[in-house]
Amino acid sequence: MERSDDVHLTIVVPAYNEANRIGDTLDTFEVYRTEQTYAIQIIVVDDGSVDGTADLVREQFPQVDVVSYPQNRGKGHAVRRGMGAARGRYRVVYDADGSTPIADVEKLWPAFDEGAEVVIGSRAMASSDVQVPQPWYRRKMGRVYNGLLRFWGLTSFRDTQCGFKGFTAKSCEIIFPLQRVDGFGADVEILHIAQKHGLAVVEIPVVWINSLESRVSVAGDSFQMFKDAMRIRFRSWMGRYD
Repeated sequence: MERSDDVHLTIVVPAYNEANRIGDTLDTFEVYRTEQTYAIQIIVVDDGSVDGTADLVREQFPQVDVVSYPQNRGKGHAVRRGMGAARGRYRVVYDADGSTPIADVEKLWPAFDEGAEVVIGSRAMASSDVQVPQPWYRRKMGRVYNGLLRFWGLTSFRDTQCGFKGFTAKSCEIIFPLQRVDGFGADVEILHIAQKHGLAVVEIPVVWINSLESRVSVAGDSFQMFKDAMRIRFRSWMGRYD
């Protein structure tokens, strides 16, 4: 992965059919960027959208880099492609719906300064500010899912799926060449690879405002995530993350 000391922060936004709301998210990025003294690269990864997401971003936000491909592959694939185009010393994966305010990026710096190489947002910490929670059944499924992940030895965290994660360029060079899961289960794979390689991973509380337009299917995606978790466990046993 290319690294440039001219870019301090890269924000990677996976997007699938987000034409109705990504403009608002990118507007908040522009306000945030003007308030900083360092260079920020923003990458929108258009994951096979059919609603003109990529065209909208190119037309209205020419300062944003767009990675686009015709077939919908999933969030994990989009994140991997985005990280391949990232040039920042620090890199953040950020959901297109803006459920966590961009100002929470400021919470990353103390953790990085203290030696963290991966910093993940968590909605499960006592000090997290969940202003609009997910529906109760999603929260229940999330607790069961993360409990199984800990039981299987895949991760040690209470919230693997929060769409706000920060990385150093060095950690990206270790994690993403090994990452293979294309769907939402990629969050688990990313964290498992990081822990397997001894990278310092820190969980931080975030503000969370749940979007009613979530792209996660309760039935289909949840079942796929459990299948992906089993595949990650098998791949790990086979040494494919070493």
